[in-house]
Amino acid sequence: MTTHKKIYFASDQHFGAPTIEESKIREQKFVNWLDFIKNDAEVLFLLGDLFDFWFEYKEAVPKGFVRVLGKLAELRDSGIQIHFFVGNHDLWMDDYFEKELKIPVYHEPKEFRLNNKSFFIGHGDGLGPEDKGYKRMKKVFTNPVSKWFFKWLHPDIGISVAHYLSVKNKLISGVEDVKFLGEENEWLVQYCKMKLAEKHYDYFVFGHRHLPLEIAVSETSKYINTGDWIVHFTYGEFDGSNMLLKSY
Repeated sequence: MTTHKKIYFASDQHFGAPTIEESKIREQKFVNWLDFIKNDAEVLFLLGDLFDFWFEYKEAVPKGFVRVLGKLAELRDSGIQIHFFVGNHDLWMDDYFEKELKIPVYHEPKEFRLNNKSFFIGHGDGLGPEDKGYKRMKKVFTNPVSKWFFKWLHPDIGISVAHYLSVKNKLISGVEDVKFLGEENEWLVQYCKMKLAEKHYDYFVFGHRHLPLEIAVSETSKYINTGDWIVHFTYGEFDGSNMLLKSY
């Protein structure tokens, strides 16, 4: 890392929900945060669910989100590296970010070595021993046949239906799933401990839970959840030595 530079992590903005009008208020706050970090950011990791729904047709993408897309383009053009991990709400992302913004897109968690610290980074959905219903649903949604059928819906129909169903998702509309369950019941904690049995990582960084968490999963390893930009407005900051959870 360059001296005095930092690496940032953020997830679960769910732009577009619950309504376009309400979303724009949160989108502007996130854009302000991007302005806030741009002078000392070396790398930005976006850990999924930036949009509450996203689908890339061959010649079209969902309408809106101009401010956040423009700001990401500005940061990328200034030399800041940006990495994007798809979440369960934007899992139909293809190559638009890569071609238009030069932002690599990952569909699975990935290892990174940052300033001699090892990171295992991803959105967090479908990991660990539980969430079996979602795992089955994800296989259906990501199946090439399902995507092929969906793309033949006119965008006015497909995006409207998908947006309606997405907003009804309990992670955006309810509170039950954003309560701390205790370490023994947090499936991402269990997943981190399973991974540690295979290989050491200094930090596991995920989103998806909509709950800012910092939990030691061993004497030398931490699980960080970056929370969300709906209620908590939290993010991760790595200064080259330490990883901290902060709120904006």
